[in-house]
Amino acid sequence: MVSIKNLFYLLLLTIYTFKSVNGQDIYTLKECVYRGIEKNISIKNSLIELKLSEADRLSVVGDFLPNINISANNSWSSGLTQDITTGLFADQILQSANGSLSIGVDLYNGLSNIKNLQRASLIKQSNKLQTEKIKEDISLLIVNSYLQILFNNENVNIQNRQLNVAQEELKIAKEKYINGIISKGDLLEIEANLAKKEESLIVAKNNLLLSKISLAQILLIDDISNFDINYDEFELPNSVILTKDPQDIFNTALNKISDVKIAEKNLQIAKKNKELAYTMIQPSVNAFYSYNSRVLFGNSESVKTQFDENIGKTYGLQLSIPVFNNLNTQTNIKKSKLNILKSENLLQQAKLDLENLIYQSLKNAQGASKTFEASIKTFQARETAYDYAKERFKNGAINTLDFLQIQKQYENAQSELIKSKYDYIFKIKVLEFYYGIEL
Repeated sequence: MVSIKNLFYLLLLTIYTFKSVNGQDIYTLKECVYRGIEKNISIKNSLIELKLSEADRLSVVGDFLPNINISANNSWSSGLTQDITTGLFADQILQSANGSLSIGVDLYNGLSNIKNLQRASLIKQSNKLQTEKIKEDISLLIVNSYLQILFNNENVNIQNRQLNVAQEELKIAKEKYINGIISKGDLLEIEANLAKKEESLIVAKNNLLLSKISLAQILLIDDISNFDINYDEFELPNSVILTKDPQDIFNTALNKISDVKIAEKNLQIAKKNKELAYTMIQPSVNAFYSYNSRVLFGNSESVKTQFDENIGKTYGLQLSIPVFNNLNTQTNIKKSKLNILKSENLLQQAKLDLENLIYQSLKNAQGASKTFEASIKTFQARETAYDYAKERFKNGAINTLDFLQIQKQYENAQSELIKSKYDYIFKIKVLEFYYGIEL
């Protein structure tokens, strides 16, 4: 087995330093993930939703506090009015003022306030988990995009080397043609091969540029021309994750992956909604207190005297027992029970999906590891065959078409090697993600 060392630990844990080269901003993977989470619009909106849920929770806290109302009014009335002093009626305008203070307190309402507060807290926790899920998704997307740039950059380097080789081969072919060793047709094949290498290099450079643009857009970087990543060489990962039992990975993922935790939280919310629905058939008890007075302006008595003499107080308890409300309560109870069943099914499905995903991811990573190892062996064999064919071609022991065919096989092996390399790296990172290893 080929020795494979820990690429991603180096890639993700040791390249922290932000660099600037020739005026370009060079980002490490860790910096890309950090910026992506910081700038992503969906995450920003999710954080707003989290703040809104906290505001809703505080609003529910207010339900535990008394209702206090102060009111005052000033009014004028006109018409025949009896003078309380003379007993005579006269057409006059009277001004009066009224003021009142009322306080109401819920003593018991089926514990709905408590349950509303508990539900509001659960909703806040659910929104927080939704934010974490978006962060997880964007992080994996950035890792994939970052690796795509590394792959395309390595491919550009390969295409450059292949172009240089093709240029040298053309020089040799021209000398052979001049000396009558090869035909005009063979020379044209070598020239066509060089043209193909030039075309491949253009495509590779374009793919590299497009992959940079894609990542820059994810990171909301406006000045794409000055954006680049760290191309330092890294060793391949030899992650212990491949030796883990899938059930062990699954058990760990249950407590780490947001999808399952969100489903669990939604089930808790559904159960709390059922408890709230039952509070609607509970009696409620309210305490109330009211303090009021009035003043008639133009009266012979002073304002203070009138205020003191007209004071009124009301206080007591109010009992309310729900009897019938058009089947709304019964309907809500029934719906809440059905929503619990639905949430239980969704939780079960989330666990099944996660379990299946982990088993597939483990098999994919193990398969990618074997594919990468096989591609190394294939490349080594093709390289040996190419070196041998190259010497034979120089000596005229092999014709041009056969040589170019062997060269093509060697070049394809190079391409397959880097494809399998980065496919293996990404699948390892996905599996490590489920196991809770930080990106």
